[in-house]
Amino acid sequence: MRLRALLDTDALGLRLLGGEPELDRAVRGVMTTDLRDPSRYLSGGELVLTGLAWRHDAADSEPFVRILAQAGVAALAAGEAELGSVPEDLVVACARHRLPLFAVHESVAFATITEHVVRQVSGERAGDLAAVVDRHRRMMTSGPAGGGPDVVLELLGTDLDLRAWVLSPTGRQVAGAKTAGPALPAEARARLAAEHLAAGRAGRRPPHRVLVGPTAYSLFPVRGGGQRPAGGGPAREARDVRETVLSEWLLAVEADAGDWAEERLDLLHGVTHLIAVERDRREAARTVRRRLAQEVLELVQSGAAPAEIAARLRVAAPVLLPGLGAAPHWQVVVARVEWEGRDPEAPGTGALAQALLEEMLVDPRTPGPEHTDRIAVAHTGGEAVALVPLPAVAREHDGSEAGVLAEALLDAVREPLTAGLDGDGRVTVGVSAAVHSAEGLRGALEEARHARRVAAARPGRVCAAGHQELASHVLLLPFVPDDVRRAFTARLLDPLRDYDRRHRAELIPTLEAFLAADGSWTRCAARLHLHVNTLRYRVGRIEQLTGRDLSRLEDKLDFFLALRMS
Repeated sequence: MRLRALLDTDALGLRLLGGEPELDRAVRGVMTTDLRDPSRYLSGGELVLTGLAWRHDAADSEPFVRILAQAGVAALAAGEAELGSVPEDLVVACARHRLPLFAVHESVAFATITEHVVRQVSGERAGDLAAVVDRHRRMMTSGPAGGGPDVVLELLGTDLDLRAWVLSPTGRQVAGAKTAGPALPAEARARLAAEHLAAGRAGRRPPHRVLVGPTAYSLFPVRGGGQRPAGGGPAREARDVRETVLSEWLLAVEADAGDWAEERLDLLHGVTHLIAVERDRREAARTVRRRLAQEVLELVQSGAAPAEIAARLRVAAPVLLPGLGAAPHWQVVVARVEWEGRDPEAPGTGALAQALLEEMLVDPRTPGPEHTDRIAVAHTGGEAVALVPLPAVAREHDGSEAGVLAEALLDAVREPLTAGLDGDGRVTVGVSAAVHSAEGLRGALEEARHARRVAAARPGRVCAAGHQELASHVLLLPFVPDDVRRAFTARLLDPLRDYDRRHRAELIPTLEAFLAADGSWTRCAARLHLHVNTLRYRVGRIEQLTGRDLSRLEDKLDFFLALRMS
């Protein structure tokens, strides 16, 4: 806004005392001060309001005005309440430095002037930003994107002083303006993604307001071209709302949008449409990698010759690992999304599992979209299958091959995905060992599928299992029928539980500690803080009640399995 506009508003009670030739200066903000030297708080373009408490005599006016002029402020407005009128020495100093000077009537509060200026300036900035965003939208929809979402977020920061980030549904940071500072902490991103998914599942109207510690955020969904636009209208294809919520990005703005004007809300919704254009473009760019994975998957499942699969992998390797000299090793990761009361093979579930698996396979600590360029995920029926390339030189510190670890996949995504599944859905994941040739891919696929079934037998909404677990009793336990489990555990453990209830003897904890100590009397006694004779008495009571002998390997194993199955 211009200084001249301040005189056109009678409610502000401003009277011009000097500087009429400068009334076309732009006002960028407002500041109230009674400091003798407020320069550290000035950035230029402000209307400075002062009650004149800094002035003790006429000599104080000249240095005060000189500081304001050097800082590039737009004008000075002095209140008349303190001295009854604006002193002449201040008028002379402002004229010398060509600084416009207003008198503020004693009946007008500085807060009234501040509110008016902020409202006008914000409205003008929003209008300017809307024009820039509209121009950028036309550029992006008609040709290659000039900087992507980061450019739009920079505009929000510089023109509206809004720090904002684009997050994936799992909480990965896709984009963030440099002016927004460092990337959001992982805990904050996970919390924001979880709140966004929960609000979407509950059908609450955006923006969703969230407090993370003392900081307020407003969350706006970023909906792609195949989803219903924010303003209504028909969707391109009908989709289950549960799948829509789990597959959309979100725009997180560090502000409380609860009292925003409709114009500003409309602007932010426009920004989300602009980001959605870029997301759709990146989705299209994944088509080649998905097609490669689909072709390899079909060859593996159809029993094609290893030479044919190897040839297809040689085509895939340069796309997934550009610049890699040697063919990589591969891991297979399988995922399913299942909803209660819905066919797991229903259309859409495989595509959703595909999108989520692509997100899981990107390190959530790594911001930006380009890291998804090395992931190939196909889907068949309700199942997503990922081919994860591993450079042959990749090794862990202990010499074992680096690769995907089942539980590590879920560390950063468990909280948001659990919120998105909202009590009626599950995500289960299985991970194979690395294979060094095309001959091993079929076995790796079956291994990953078997691991996923082990994960599905566990409690929880988001579960994973890896190949390391398939070499132990854990492989067998999930597939023991429930009635057999109950009968086996009841026969061994119910007598001990009954005795513990009647006598508070802690036989079950003693049994667990004894097995964990590999039958060592001294280690077990030390762990339980018992005398060895007390421990021997308890173990003797366990043997008496169950008819078993804990010195025999077979009986130890039966107790161990019973405890695990219970």
